[in-house]
Amino acid sequence: MHVLIVSQYFWPESFIINDLAVGLRRRGHAVTVLTGLPNYPQGRIHAGYSWPGCRRQKFEGIDIIRVPLFARRNGRPRHLVMNYCSFVISACLLGPLLCRARYDLIFVFEPSPFTVGIPALVLRWIKKAPLLFWVQDLWPESLSATGAIQSGFLLAKVGWLVRFVYRRCDRILVQSPGFAGPATKQGANPEHIIYFPNWAEELYQAAGKSELPDPLARKFNGFSIVFAGNLGEAQSLDTIIQAAVRLKPSPEIQWIILGDGRHKAWLEEQIARLDLQSCVHLAGRYPAEVMPSCFARADLLLVTLKRDPVFALTIPSKVQAYLACGRPIAAALDGEGAKVIRESGAGLAVEAEDSAALADAVMRLYRMNEEERKAMGANGRCYYNAHFKRDRLLGQLEKIMFQTVQEGPCAS
Repeated sequence: MHVLIVSQYFWPESFIINDLAVGLRRRGHAVTVLTGLPNYPQGRIHAGYSWPGCRRQKFEGIDIIRVPLFARRNGRPRHLVMNYCSFVISACLLGPLLCRARYDLIFVFEPSPFTVGIPALVLRWIKKAPLLFWVQDLWPESLSATGAIQSGFLLAKVGWLVRFVYRRCDRILVQSPGFAGPATKQGANPEHIIYFPNWAEELYQAAGKSELPDPLARKFNGFSIVFAGNLGEAQSLDTIIQAAVRLKPSPEIQWIILGDGRHKAWLEEQIARLDLQSCVHLAGRYPAEVMPSCFARADLLLVTLKRDPVFALTIPSKVQAYLACGRPIAAALDGEGAKVIRESGAGLAVEAEDSAALADAVMRLYRMNEEERKAMGANGRCYYNAHFKRDRLLGQLEKIMFQTVQEGPCAS
């Protein structure tokens, strides 16, 4: 089967779609990816890439076709709008010219923005190929929850776009069971919605305490709690800060925050203002290959989300990575993510934004003996293997793909 993946993000940017594409290629499928110039998360076009001409690359046997876009820069709303719209325009105009092959299936990866569906629909119409749409982020709900858009008028317009795209998809894959209801409400055919979760890259399952860059290795002193990922509005970083304040009298408890994002500067200000430099460490962003060793060295892995109905529906992708690494988890989040942690027995989950409860959970885990924490980690890895194993999920995806191709594009 020849699959055309439409994704605004792709290698060398680090997203699960890279692993999915490689997995399909290794299973014998031809894979082409229509994507933009890499600029995430730094906000500038990566070295070696530029606007002039459209760039073709090979990655693990995958054909990559790149179209120009404006970099997201510092992530401010106007820059994101330019980033999203420039990809849509470039992919709509250049995609049909550059993607000349016959494709059996079009696969869309949508972590945000949802606008990636527009060029996919254009290609669906031209190529007469069915469309699979993998929803990672709910629009317009997440835009409202994060405060990215506050205008009711604009949210209504985004809702119209979402309904327009959903109604023209042949299958809609959702990364969390909780996404099915909102997708149906926005016009998706409930019979076409399939739960298809994220997984962790294989490197996380072989996590070991290999050497770390020296500045990072020095931060692992005492009882280490590691948070990894985007530092944004959705992550409720104030919950971590307030929990750290409560546990400041226990200097052996050390919080290590790995990643980057719009709220990094705010975090730096809070750490200085509250005199937390001795126990909260902003370690910066490191390649994905370094993360398994960081997780293996951690005593606890941390995940937090803002309290909002839309975030209660999601399973943060870091949860799968944490489970795969076999380390105990402390969490402050609601809904589907908390359900996974509790069902797996991999750690303790408290309500979102409850810093006091998070501090208590951390202290409970700290006071456990090492064998009890190891048992939690083993529970998490066992649950991961049962529910999120990559090969099993790719096999499930193949069945969905073949069925979708066999039925052909639905009327729209």
